[in-house]
Amino acid sequence: MKIENLKVYDLEESLIASGFPMRTELVSRHADEKDVKRGLNLTKASYGNGAHAQWLTGVRVAFDLTFTNKAWVEAERYRFFEFVSSQSTMHKITKFNLDNQYNEYVDPRVIAIMKEKVAEYNSIGNLDMLDVKLHSEMLEQKKRKYLEILYTNPAGFELTARMTTNYRCLLNIYIQRHDHRLPEWREFCAQMLEELPYFKELVEAYYSGKEI
Repeated sequence: MKIENLKVYDLEESLIASGFPMRTELVSRHADEKDVKRGLNLTKASYGNGAHAQWLTGVRVAFDLTFTNKAWVEAERYRFFEFVSSQSTMHKITKFNLDNQYNEYVDPRVIAIMKEKVAEYNSIGNLDMLDVKLHSEMLEQKKRKYLEILYTNPAGFELTARMTTNYRCLLNIYIQRHDHRLPEWREFCAQMLEELPYFKELVEAYYSGKEI
């Protein structure tokens, strides 16, 4: 798991906007301690239902995330955890350096099988130089080899994607995944606490709402 090029947008603006329901007049200003306190209190009040944490949707976050196939499948369940673009096994599975793509839990024997299948695929020659019948046979063979590679590729294969999301979604992910069986989810949550402004305080505020 790796997170790079992380950026946060509209945190200050969303903290200010969290007070709009109680304002009749608005002025342009910077966020202050009262805004932060209000944001934390609203997050605290959202424990168990999320109703008062709407302001968190305005805090946008973008980053490059490297996850395994196993974790990506689980990440796709989050509606507001959106892909900008990602690396692709469908397009480039036979071009990756496989020694660099698998996490530590993939059995080396499986990696050896993947390397063998990729080598077999890449050994098929230039189809443009063959006659029509042989070309058709070799083309079908190549298509099948590619599918064998795609379907044999283990869940520990790592891909990087640019993601865009918001604090509300990330808080939901943290609540559900901070003690997950997959270590990369635990690492993801820990890095969110470490790198996102006020995120640790927001998590603490949310759980303190359990005491209300």
